[in-house]
Amino acid sequence: MTGAAAIATVYAVFGSEDEARRIGWAMVEEGLAACVNILGPCRSIYRWRGTVEEAEEAPALFKTRADAASALIARIAELHSYEVPAIAVCPIDEAWPDYAAWVRDTVI
Repeated sequence: MTGAAAIATVYAVFGSEDEARRIGWAMVEEGLAACVNILGPCRSIYRWRGTVEEAEEAPALFKTRADAASALIARIAELHSYEVPAIAVCPIDEAWPDYAAWVRDTVI
């Protein structure tokens, strides 16, 4: 393995699997992400406007180049149904070299 600071994973949570799929497809088709993994439903407990709430959500992991992460985050937020979507970048410090090259070469 080798250092791969040039790639990143963007974590986002969606209100439904359908929303995650719709936005995931758009991000790959638009070239902002090489791939998206939509994980199984999760249970989220959170404070929103002074009230503790609970909801089922669909987390997703978007693979992208580090220099494309800001554009990817902005585009996900633009398409997202939440007023304040949870979207965060996880830098990749180390990755399989072929995988890192694939991500870098796939994102436009």
